[in-house]
Parts: sequence; structure tokens; C-alpha cells
Amino acid sequence: MGGAPLWSAPAKRSGDGAFVAGPAAEHPVRSAAPKSGVQATALQSARRRSIAARNSRTRLTLPARLPRTPSAPQPGKRPQPPPQSAPSGKHLHLGPVTLLCLLQLLILGELRAATNLRFRDATGTSGIEFVHTDGSSGRHYIVETIASGLGLIDYDNDGFPDLYLLNGASLPGVPEPATPPRNALYRNNGDGTFTDVTGASGLGDPGYALGCAVADFDNDGYEDVYITNDGSNRLFRNNGNGTFTDVAAQAGVDDASFGAGCAFLDFDHDGLLDLYVANYLRFDPAAFKPCTRAGVPVYCDPRTYPPVADRLFRNRGDGTFADVTESSGIGRHVGYGMGMVCADFDDDGWTDIYVGNDVQGNFLFHNQRDGTFAEIGTLAGVAYDEYGDEQGTMGANAGDYDGDGRVDLVVTDYQNQSTTLYRNLGDLLFQDVTVETGAGAGSLPLVTWGCGFVDFDNDGQRELFTAAGHLQDTVEQYDRSTTYRQRNLLFQWQDGRFRDVASDIGGPLGVSESSRGAVFGDLDNDGRMDVVVLNARSRPTVMFNDTPAAGHWTNLKLVGRRSNRSAVGAVVRVTAGGRTQVDEVRAGRGYQSAEDLRLHFGLGSASRLARVEVRWPGGEIQEWTDLPADHVLRLTEGDPEVAPLSFDLPARPAAEPTSR
Repeated sequence: MGGAPLWSAPAKRSGDGAFVAGPAAEHPVRSAAPKSGVQATALQSARRRSIAARNSRTRLTLPARLPRTPSAPQPGKRPQPPPQSAPSGKHLHLGPVTLLCLLQLLILGELRAATNLRFRDATGTSGIEFVHTDGSSGRHYIVETIASGLGLIDYDNDGFPDLYLLNGASLPGVPEPATPPRNALYRNNGDGTFTDVTGASGLGDPGYALGCAVADFDNDGYEDVYITNDGSNRLFRNNGNGTFTDVAAQAGVDDASFGAGCAFLDFDHDGLLDLYVANYLRFDPAAFKPCTRAGVPVYCDPRTYPPVADRLFRNRGDGTFADVTESSGIGRHVGYGMGMVCADFDDDGWTDIYVGNDVQGNFLFHNQRDGTFAEIGTLAGVAYDEYGDEQGTMGANAGDYDGDGRVDLVVTDYQNQSTTLYRNLGDLLFQDVTVETGAGAGSLPLVTWGCGFVDFDNDGQRELFTAAGHLQDTVEQYDRSTTYRQRNLLFQWQDGRFRDVASDIGGPLGVSESSRGAVFGDLDNDGRMDVVVLNARSRPTVMFNDTPAAGHWTNLKLVGRRSNRSAVGAVVRVTAGGRTQVDEVRAGRGYQSAEDLRLHFGLGSASRLARVEVRWPGGEIQEWTDLPADHVLRLTEGDPEVAPLSFDLPARPAAEPTSR
């Protein structure tokens, strides 16, 4: 062996197409697990079928973007001059040094238009004093690496999303503090500030929290919250008076596995919200054995520990759930579940389930409409990346980034793997378009987590936000190519591809932390989407969107009657200014987090919505026409009337300095 590293990662293509040689692994961490000959042959055959199916489709050809109305240069984007041909008989000659410099600029994404996006760091003025802990003691228990997500929940129905922050807990070897760490609920005051109501609400659970999902599981008109823990999970029922009661045990959903991502969905169209729980692995601190690299303590490979099956619970409608993991077919597939998202990926009216697995192929469970699911991740092209490699998947989210009406996927990954963008080609086939779109640019040195497609400037084209932060807190002692604290990424669609504009924006996007979950919502109801990021071992980052001259917008609050009250699974198509956009109500997504259940659409210069079509869970289609823009609109199933919601918007506090 001659002192060779335990393994060497193969050369990988970066998000911009350049090949980068992978360094030696940190230990046996995230290396390829050995497979038997039969397993390897079957896997290679499935991969070849998937790649052949994808390659039979036309390579990336995005539908033409509809022009803004009236036609004009888009805000913050330079008008492009007409192409000019070289003078007759003359040729442009560039020296090798000049060519190399131009190539480097292109790879680094420096040849980009200026961005119009602006964000303000409101952490210091928000009133949020929460500090996250992962219970670390230097022993490097693997549970520390994946804490935690967070959630937006309008727990008091005042129309302003409130903030629920998840916390870790003390682990063996850490003295119990005088005040044990707890989750925290902050009430949104509507003026850019928040009030800690944890004690009064009963949501200050002291468990080791990892993920959450928010929705009205009992259809009483109030949003409830489910929490995955390293230990027994919690289901907090909203009592409607500002307090919550943990009903997980009596509901039958207090699974004591190592939970991670979770989501509410109505997989059987009975009007009741069911529950999917992605489990990570089985970890016993008493049997813990440390791992090192070059004498430096590190967190061990997840495959050091056995995986745990995910769970699917069907809502009975009487406050209890039935475990249908085995009968649904979910239990036949065991992985290291992390972030997940539920969506109708084939537009057949039935919700499917995508689960990101760490260090193995990801799962896509296709709803068979009879209470069962078929796992088709490899055949659909979303189990592995473009090169057939398994990923260290952290987060997963869905959205229509290219405006073709189909739900695409973004997956975040470990260091030396780029964030991966899968374009939905239809017929349950996806194509890895990471290189073509630039969606993975700059992500190779990073470990990426929370993610989402969000229209931050209301021009009708969604941006891509990615939270980043290494999980190895000792990485800088043995790897000079990366850091523990990292800067988050924000990609804007410019000239046919995604460009990272975070460094241009600065402020909260110039802050380096070890981020985990990220949620997106209009916190102050001004029509501009804001961001909150949970940072491991630190304060959260609260980012208010101050983008000037943003376009028109709408936020849609859907209320089910025959469907589940939160309208989870409803698909909405909005037509305005000559373009149609599509989105879906989802409860649990990204990296183990819960976003605002309202749907936000940027409308550009369109001041009215020509048409809104809602396909409610169960298949009923309802339509509204000629609605006003720049409002939060409540759309109720079966009701032809539209209720524009109004809010008193107090002045925000003065901006604080951008550095913290």
C-alpha cells in the first residue's frame, strides 16, 4: 500500500464543466462501498438503461422565455448588443496567456451581468436570540453533523409566518447545562422583529431535533408541526389558543429511530394528511468508535452504522395514524435518508415521494394510485448523478426552474460533489443539467444543505439558493481546499444559465457559517421573498429582501374543504403577462425544513392575474380570472369568491451593519 490514501475520489466535472481531481478521502468516509458481482452487474445495467433513456432525449433545450410586457431590458440585466462579424479579411488573434485568462474568468463565472437583488441582514435587529447547539464534546458523534432544520408556521393565523428553530441537545460527555437547549418558537410581529413565545406555546421541546414539517393534520384550521429527533419523534397539535400539545404517542407516530427529513402528504386522496419520515441510521453512543485522518479526529463514514428504514403513516382521521410502511412497498427499500420532498412529478394528480440518501442512490417513489409505491429512482435518472455516481445527498427541493410546466429537482451534496440539478423531461425521465445550466458552479469545495427555487425579484424566473457549511469541524487541519464555515450561494438566471451573485450582493450573503436548513417566505407580506438560515453552533441568519423596483407579485393562500385543509398537494397554474407558471403546495422539503405553505409567484410587469387554475388534491379543477396583483389572496376550494388579505405593515427597524 506504501502509505497510499484509503481511497481517491475520481476526477469529477465541476458545475461549469471543468474536470477536478478528487483528493483523498478523510478516512473511509464517503468512499464507494464494495458491491458483490451480482449487485454491481445489476446496478450497472440499470444505470445504462437510465442513461440511454435520458440520452435518447434532446440535450438541454429550454423553452423560449416569454418577453416581459411591455418589452424592455429586464431590471439589473444589461441589454445585449447585436452580434458583429469580424472585418472582412481580418481575424482576431489572442495569445495563449490571454486565452487562459479568459477561460479562467468564464469558469469562475466572473463574466456576468450585475444583479438587481438586495438583501439586508436583520439578525441583530430581529429580536431572535436563539443560538444553535449540536451537543458536541469533541468525541465526534455522527448525529452532530446533521443538526438541524427549521420551519415557518403561521401558528396564530394572523397571516404572518412565524419562525420555529430546531435545536440539538447535550450528548454523552457534555455536562448538562443549567438551562437545557430547547427548540424555539418566535412570533412574527410583522415589522421585521420577532417575539420569543416558546414558553407559553409549549413548543420548547428538549429533544435532539433534526427536521420538521408543518401542516394542519387534523383539519381544524390551525397548523401543526411534526419533529424528527434522534430519539422519539414529536407531533405537536395546535390547540388554537397559542399553545401546542404533543400527541405523537397517542397518534402512533412517535418513531424512535434516527429521524431526518419528513413531510406531510395526502397519498391516497382521502382528504387527510399522511406522514412520511426519512430515517438516517442506527447510532448507539455506547458502541461508538472514533475515526481519524492523519491523526486528526473526524466524523465517521455513515456506512459505519446500519441504515434504518423510512416510515409511512396513513392518517385514519380520528387523531391516529396507521403504519403502512410495509404494505405500501416503502419498507422494501432501506437507505440513509436525509432531505426529501413530495411532488407530483409526472402530473398525474397523485403525489410522489423523493428521498435523498447519504452515500447511496436516492429514491423516487412513484405513487401507484392504490396505496402502494414503486421505487424508480435509477430508471428515472435521479438516483445518481450524470456520471452514474452515488451522492452524499443532504437536501432536496422541487420547482419549475425553466418554465416548461414540469417539476424539476435540485439536490445538494457533500464536498467534491457539485449541487445537482435534474430537469424533468416528462414521462418520469430526468436529465442531469448541472453543467449546462451552471447550477453547480462553485459548490465543489462546499458541503451544501438547504436549497430552493425562489423568485426573489418577482420577474417570473426563479433563482436558486443553496446553504453551505462543512460538517467536519476539523477539516482545515488536513484539507487546505475548504473550510468549516462557508458562504451560502445564490444563483440568478442570466443569459441562459445560473450565475452565483452572492458575492455581488454581500451583506448576509457574505457571511460565512456552517449552515444547515434554509426556509423561504414573505415574512413581512411586502411581496418580496425573505430567507432564514439555521447555522450550526451559531445564531440563525435572517435575511430580508430589499430588492428595489421588484416586479408585481401574488401570494396564494389555499384552503381545502373536501381536500385537506392546508391544500397540500394542490397544483396551481398562474397566467399573467402572457406566461404561465406552475407550483405545488408542499409541506416539508429542502434540508429537513418547512417553508411557507403559501405559494409565491413573481409577475414581472403584469399588474393583474389573467387566470389562476387550481387542481385540488383529488383532481377537482377550479378557476379564477382577472385577479389583482400585489396581494395575498385566499382561494378556498369550492368558493368562487376570492378574499384579498390586507395587513398593516409597520416600518421596519433601521438596517444594521452587514458584518456580524
